[in-house]
Amino acid sequence: MALWIAILLGVIQGLFMFIPVSSTAHLVITQHWLIGAGHELPPPDSPEMIFFDLMVHVGTLVSIVVVFYRPLKDFIAGVLHNTWALISQHGQASREMLYLRLALLLLFSVLVTGIIGLSFKFFFERFFANPILVAGTLTITGVLLWWTDKLSRRTVGLRQINTKTAAWIGLAQGLSLIPGLSRSGMTITFALLGGVKRRWAAQYSFFLAIPTILAATLFQGIEVAGAEGLNGISWAALTVGFVTAALVGIAALKLVLALLYRARLRVFSYYLWLLAAAVLFGFVDAGTF
Repeated sequence: MALWIAILLGVIQGLFMFIPVSSTAHLVITQHWLIGAGHELPPPDSPEMIFFDLMVHVGTLVSIVVVFYRPLKDFIAGVLHNTWALISQHGQASREMLYLRLALLLLFSVLVTGIIGLSFKFFFERFFANPILVAGTLTITGVLLWWTDKLSRRTVGLRQINTKTAAWIGLAQGLSLIPGLSRSGMTITFALLGGVKRRWAAQYSFFLAIPTILAATLFQGIEVAGAEGLNGISWAALTVGFVTAALVGIAALKLVLALLYRARLRVFSYYLWLLAAAVLFGFVDAGTF
């Protein structure tokens, strides 16, 4: 993989990780286009290419840490404090363990996602190879984003998020395995539909990405190590893609948050509907999703 290709894929990941139009779909489309243009690149479904995709996803986790540095620091400190208080009191909590409870809810969402992913991933990939269905999914996603902007003021705060809400958000993340669906778009939408305030919906969604992507990268790394290694992808390309995704992701995340807080996510609906039309009429090969 040439370094300029790693930069290009890093830019795409950084942009579309947070813009709710499916970064994975755009990465795969671009990879197929590059291969078709004669550039040397491992197949998009190869273990080493999937590992590269996950590494640039990890790069965008750096973006989350930078943009959400203060709330993330407070969250981690709160979890550690709550855990120590629970241990020192021999399991008898004398007051609300807000941060520890939220951490457990995030892990529960990851568990739900894992169950959905392991159970239905193969079905999702086969079922949505049909261009009409992919176009329909993109259209529905655009409708959901439009609808969330029209929702009334959300009232559920951090203390009101419960296992039901966490399960719905985990389900949304699992459904984002369906080709063309955006992880951030689905999780934020389901959180908003559950009444969660926009600020907390965003933080829950992006904090949830951290353990989910790290776990997926670990499992894929093990598969790559057990296969032929990073055939065709240098560590330099991995590093360049990682750094590019992190830097571009910071700007993209700030943009999405500004639009989300102002209920303006529907600006992405137009793009999704145009992309759906392109898929439906054959301008974009749905099989590359």
